[in-house]
Amino acid sequence: MEPFRSVRGGGARAWLAAAEASLLRSLVSQVMSLVEPDDLEDQGQDPGQEQGHDEDAELAALEAMVQGPGADKPPDDPVLARLLPDGYRDDPEAAGEFRRYTEPALRSAKHQAAQEMMDTLPEAGGRIQLTQDQALSWLKALNDVRLALGVRLGVTEEFEEQWGRLKPDDPQWSAFEVYAWLGAVQESLVQAMH
Repeated sequence: MEPFRSVRGGGARAWLAAAEASLLRSLVSQVMSLVEPDDLEDQGQDPGQEQGHDEDAELAALEAMVQGPGADKPPDDPVLARLLPDGYRDDPEAAGEFRRYTEPALRSAKHQAAQEMMDTLPEAGGRIQLTQDQALSWLKALNDVRLALGVRLGVTEEFEEQWGRLKPDDPQWSAFEVYAWLGAVQESLVQAMH
C-alpha cells in the first residue's frame, strides 16, 4: 500500500493493491453484519401491522423498538460488547438504561461509517481519494475492524510480544500481521489528515 497523503482542501489519497482492497472489504463487511441495526421485525413490531396515524399505535411501536427484549443487556458476543460498550461500568442499571436509548443510534452510525468506507473503496484496488468526511468515516470503520480483530485475537498492550511468541506457521501469525497492517493504514490516514 502507498501510504495516505494529504490533498489540498482536506482529505487524503492513497493507492491499494487488489489484495489489500479485497482484505479490507472482507473485514469491513464482517463488522457491518455484526453492527447492522435490527430491523423492525427483530425489534418486536409486526411489519404488516397497520398503524395509520393513530398516536397510541405509534407510541406502542416506538416503545417496542426501544424496549424490545434484551434492549438493556450487553451483547453476548465479546466483539459486539467491545464495539457497543456499556456507558456505565460500575452501575448495571444505569448502563442498561443508557444502552436502551443509545445502542440503536450507535449501531446505525457504525454501519453508516462502514458503508461509506465500502462505497469509496475500489473493489479491484487502485487509487483512493477521500474528502475530509469520507476520511473520518474510514478512520471510524478501520477502528471498529481493529477492535473486532483485536478481541478475536486476544490482543493486549503487549501486542508485539504476543506476536513475537508466534511462529510464522501458526495460523494466528498472519492474523496478527493483518492487525499490525490495519494499524499502519489507520496511522497513515491520521497523519495525512493533520
